[in-house]
Order: sequence, then C-alpha cells, then structure tokens
Amino acid sequence: MTLQQLRYVSKIVSCGSFNEAARQLYTAQSTLSSAVKELETELKIEIFNRSPQGISLTAEGAEFLSYARQILEQTELLEQRYLNRPPQKQLCAVSTQHYAFAVEAFVALIQEADTPEYRFTLRETRTHNIIEDVSTFRSEIGILYLNDFNQAVLTKLLKGKHLTFYPLFHAKPHVFLSREHPLAKQKSITLKELDPYPRLSFEQGEYNSFYYSEEILSTEEHQKSIYVSDRATLFNLLIGLNGYTLCTGVLNSDLNGENIIAVPLKSNENMLVGWIANSKTNLSRMAERYLQKLKEILRQDGFKVLS
Repeated sequence: MTLQQLRYVSKIVSCGSFNEAARQLYTAQSTLSSAVKELETELKIEIFNRSPQGISLTAEGAEFLSYARQILEQTELLEQRYLNRPPQKQLCAVSTQHYAFAVEAFVALIQEADTPEYRFTLRETRTHNIIEDVSTFRSEIGILYLNDFNQAVLTKLLKGKHLTFYPLFHAKPHVFLSREHPLAKQKSITLKELDPYPRLSFEQGEYNSFYYSEEILSTEEHQKSIYVSDRATLFNLLIGLNGYTLCTGVLNSDLNGENIIAVPLKSNENMLVGWIANSKTNLSRMAERYLQKLKEILRQDGFKVLS
C-alpha cells in the first residue's frame, strides 16, 4: 500500500469517476484502475462498486476512505513542516436545500480561506440528491430539515445509508413574498389568505414525494402551483406573479436583495433544520470550519443553535 494509491482513491471519490480523476491527475485511466485493483487485492477488500451507471463506495471502501483521508492529511502536515512544501488544494463540498444562510456561510468560508489553492463545491439541489451526495461522499455535509410529517421516513432512509442527522436550529414556518405583495404589510398570514396566489415550490424530479418536499405543509391543496428548480427563478416569480413560498424565514438581503421579505405563517408546525454527514468518515478541517461559519451566521440572525 502506497500514499499514491491512497491519493488515487481519494481523488476518484471526490471526482465521482475514474475518468474525471485521471483527467485531473494527468494520467491514464488504466493507471488508476490498476493501482486501485492492486490495492484491493493486497487488502482483500473491494473499495468500489462498479456498474454501467458509474461507481460508488462499498461499505468497506467507505471505512477505508475514512482512514486514508486521515493519513493523507497527516502526511500533508508533515511535508509542510519538514519539506517546506506548499499546502495542497483545500477541498470542501456541501449539498443543501435552497437556504440563503447555507450560501452565506459558504461565502464566509471562502473569504477567510488561508490557502493558495482550493476547490470548493456548493450544490443547491433536491432533497434526495443531498442524501445521495453525502452517502456516496460526493459531499461531506448535507443541509435539510425534518418535521413531524417527514421525520420518520427521512430518518429511516438516513439510517439505512449510514448517515447521521445533527440538529442546527428550530424554525417556525414563514412566507416568502415580494415587498409589494398585497399581504406584505401583515404581521402574520394564514394559508387561507394565500389561497388566491400562486404557491412556488422546488421540484423534486423523479423523487417527487411529499416527504422530500422543501416546503412545509406540502400535502395542503393549492389552487395555483408552480414548480421551479433554482432559487433565483423562484424569487423572480415571487416578484413578477405575486407568488409565495413557505420557508424557515431566514433571509440575507446582501444575497437576495431587498425585494423579498419573510412574514410569519399562522401555524403550529415546527421545522428542525440540521446537517447530515456520513458516519463512516470524519469531516475535513474545511468542512468543520464551514459548520462553524454556519452556526455563527445563525446566531447573528437570532437563532438558538442546538449542536
């Protein structure tokens, strides 16, 4: 077993394929395949599941990656200390539901990154994709919410994929709408009052189950519904069509502008927003730092951080 083999495995996982890893390493795919096969033979384990749809880590591979990453981080520290080598690229990948605070924390992380090279990835994506990204180590951290309706289903799914949910904060449902919306000046809003206006939701693709919905009260009937795939489009439609969406109520005017406001929804519902991680590996230093930034921002917004 060599450090080069460990680096190959780590790169393949971060890239999601042998092809892309070979391209970034400026080497042949056959070289990577041979190195990994030799490693698997030596250790008597199978690191990757290989199929026509792509690759994924086996359970043994996930455990191996956890140890390999620790060795690579310690090796880098040794090389910097004794060989005076510049640090390698810092990596951090996060998958999240469409939350402004998640983006704000990511901006803060990059602004303070004290390294000459880095490659960070932020994926605002569907709920099922978040779970898959963290399960397959495509992302280290996923951000989503649980409530009384979806908790049993999502908790079972997370457990089956060896993912752990860590609570961040409780949030009461709010309504995002345009500052010029007819209901914008109210102190709170009922679902009945929203009935005449289009409800905007993030579409969930082939996993279009109520349990995967980013919006609370997803089973409630709506006269008018519009599904979108990104936050910018949703905000444009909020303004252009006097639409609305249900959310945590956390806004960032620097990122989202001054035209969108959050008004409390009259409801007994509660949202528990948190982050998920794969229990088979440890977070990198950058991922840990991202979580610190996330918690700082939430505290600044007046939320009680739970963990």
